[in-house]
Amino acid sequence: MKKHLSLVILLTIAFITGVLFTTAGANLLGAGDQVATNSYATPNYTSPAPLTEVTVSLEEAFVGVAEAINPTVVQIRSERVSQERMRNPFEEFFGRPDEGTPRRAQALGSGVIARSDGYIITNNHVIDGADALEVKLYDGTFYDAEVVGTDPNSDLAVIKVDAANLPAIRLGEIDNVKVGQWTMAFGSPLSEDLGNTVTAGIVSALGRTSTNLSSLNIFAAFIQTDAAINPGNSGGPLVNLKGELIGINSAIYSRTGGNQGIGFAIPVDVVRNVTDQLIETGAVERGNLGVYFEGVSTSLSEALEVPRGAAQVTRVLENSAAENAGLKTGDIIIAVDGFTLQDPNQLRTIIGNKRPGENVALRIVREDDTRTINVRLGRRSEALAENEGRTPTERRDEGANFEALGLSVQDLTERIREATGIGDEVQGVLLANVDPNSEAAREANLRRNDIIVEVNRQRITSERDFRQVFRDIEAGDTFLVRVLRYVGENPVTLTTALTKPN
Repeated sequence: MKKHLSLVILLTIAFITGVLFTTAGANLLGAGDQVATNSYATPNYTSPAPLTEVTVSLEEAFVGVAEAINPTVVQIRSERVSQERMRNPFEEFFGRPDEGTPRRAQALGSGVIARSDGYIITNNHVIDGADALEVKLYDGTFYDAEVVGTDPNSDLAVIKVDAANLPAIRLGEIDNVKVGQWTMAFGSPLSEDLGNTVTAGIVSALGRTSTNLSSLNIFAAFIQTDAAINPGNSGGPLVNLKGELIGINSAIYSRTGGNQGIGFAIPVDVVRNVTDQLIETGAVERGNLGVYFEGVSTSLSEALEVPRGAAQVTRVLENSAAENAGLKTGDIIIAVDGFTLQDPNQLRTIIGNKRPGENVALRIVREDDTRTINVRLGRRSEALAENEGRTPTERRDEGANFEALGLSVQDLTERIREATGIGDEVQGVLLANVDPNSEAAREANLRRNDIIVEVNRQRITSERDFRQVFRDIEAGDTFLVRVLRYVGENPVTLTTALTKPN
C-alpha cells in the first residue's frame, strides 16, 4: 500500500513539475499566450473572439454583395463592320469579280444597370464605333441595345435595352470612399465564358491624376484598386461592402497586358454627373474656367511657399470666366472651393465636373498676396479656340505625344523671373520638370530650369509657341532644341535634339 502511495506521490510531483516547466519555458520563449495556465507575462490577458466568427462574418458580407450586385451586371458584345473587305482567293482563282466580304470585329465589355427601365452605364471605349450592340443579362436573357449618349472625355456612355423592372444598382457617395476599404469588381474578363466574374481587393488610392491618366480620361480623378481587373472588365461596377457603386472600372496599369494589381475606376461623382446628363439630354455640358496652367517647380514652390500640387496660370483666354473674374497670368491656384490641390491636374477634373453657371471660389497666390477670387463658370465648348475642329481623340494623342517627351514647360512670368533672377532680355520657356528616365534627360541631357529658346530652328517665346511648333513636327522625326543653362550667374547656350514619339 505504501509502495503504491509513494508511486502516486511521485507521479503527482512529476506532473506539477512538468506544468511549471512548460509554463516557464513558454514564457521564456515568448509563447505564454499559447499555454492554458496564466503567467505573470500576461496578467490581464483576454482571448480574442474566435477567428471563425470573424471569417464567417466577412465571408457572409462578400456573398451578400455578390448576390445583390450580380443581377445588375451585364455583358456587352459589340460588333464593328470595317469598310476594308476580305479577299476571297477562290473567286479570284476562278475569275469571278472579287468584291470580297466586309471585315467584322467583335469586342467584349461590361456594364451595370442604372435604372430599372433599361438604362445601362458602361465605358465609351466599350461601345465606341460599334455598328451593333448586344447585352446579356445575368439570367441569360439577350437584348439588342441602342446608344443613348456618349462622353469620350470621361470615357462614359449610356446604352438602353427595351426592358422593364430590371434590378438596378445603388450609387454611393465619393466622400464616403476611403483608402483601405474593401471593394469588389464585377465584369466579364477576357472571355464571354467568364461573365459575372467577381474579384475583391481594397481601395488602394484616391484622386489619381497624371498626364498619362489624363490621356485616358480628362475629367476623372481615378479610384485605384487592387481588385483584379482585366480586359473585358471595362464598364463593370466597382462596389463597396454596402453594395453601393463607387466607380466604373476603366483601365489598368500593366506591363504584361493583364492584371498586375493596379486598376483604375471612374469615381461615382463623375459617373453620376455624366450619366444623369446623358440620360436627360444625350449630351454633357461642363463648366469652364478659361485658362492654361502648369504645375509649379520645386524651386518656385519653395521660393513662394506654395504647395507642390498648385496650378500656375500660364495663359488667360479672352472673354473667359477667368478673365471676367480678374484672374491673371502668373496667378497660382492653390485651392478650389476649400479643397487644396494635391496635383495640378485636379483643377481640370474639379472644374470639368461642374456645370456652366456654377460659382467656384479659387484660393490664389498673386505676388506676395493670398486672396480668394469667385468665378462664375462659363461653358467649356466656348473656350480653347485653338482646339476647335479637332476631336477629343486627336487632342489626347497630341497631349500624350508632348508629355511622352518626359518634360513639361511653362511661361517665364514676372513671378518666375523674380524668383529665379532671369532678366527680361531672356525670351523662351522654362523647363519646369524633366523625367530622369526619359530620352530628354538620358540622351538629350536636358535639365530642369533650362530655358528653351528654339525648337526645330524656330524662336520660342511662350509655352503656346512650343506646342504649336511641336504639333507641326511629324511623329518619329528628330528636331533640334536650343537652350540657355545658367552656370552660376552666367548663361551658356547648348543645342541638343529630341525625337517626337509615335
